Amino acid sequence: MKVPVFDLTGKEVRQIEISDAVFGVPFNEAVVHQVVVGMQANQRQGTAYSKSRGDIVGSTKKLYRQKGTGYARAGSKKSPTRRGGGSAFGPKPRDYRQDIPKNLRRLALRCVLSSKAGEGDLKILDGFNFTEPKTKEMVNVLDALKIEKSALIVTQAADQNVVKSARNIPAVITAPAGIINILDILSHKTLLMTEGAVRVAEKLWGTGKSEEAE
Repeated sequence: MKVPVFDLTGKEVRQIEISDAVFGVPFNEAVVHQVVVGMQANQRQGTAYSKSRGDIVGSTKKLYRQKGTGYARAGSKKSPTRRGGGSAFGPKPRDYRQDIPKNLRRLALRCVLSSKAGEGDLKILDGFNFTEPKTKEMVNVLDALKIEKSALIVTQAADQNVVKSARNIPAVITAPAGIINILDILSHKTLLMTEGAVRVAEKLWGTGKSEEAE
């Protein structure tokens, strides 16, 4: 698959060939859905906790006699129906983690990368040459590339000038190519990758042998 490469002014400078094994994979909705659900579950802390009536400190004495008062019968003040009582069926700490097979994660990532490429939401930059962090320069680059909505900027390696230039722009995040994930890709409209980042992605996920992205 051939795609254009742009410079920082938004001008097309050349076209490059990108791997169909990474950017030309048919979209598998079931696989992507399974991996997204698993990743979201793995992000849950599972620390929510509420006290049941057995966890409440207080007297267990019956509030009043069973009969003759005209009131509904009642036990202790720890009852969930009373103020200050325990919760009925409240949350308890639990582990939400799901195992996601490595091959499934890789396939899902290739699917979403291919989807971005197929829908025209993948833009490739020949590289950033920021000598210092400048938000205005990053805004100019995004405007030149006609990126009006959210964007994920992927560089070959961590670049502090790029990170700091983009961190104050709403709906724009950055990441090195080795740690991108499908949640970030799917939650942003445009995927902006440097040419170096594309080559890293092809090396990591094109053969399915590298362990660096795990």
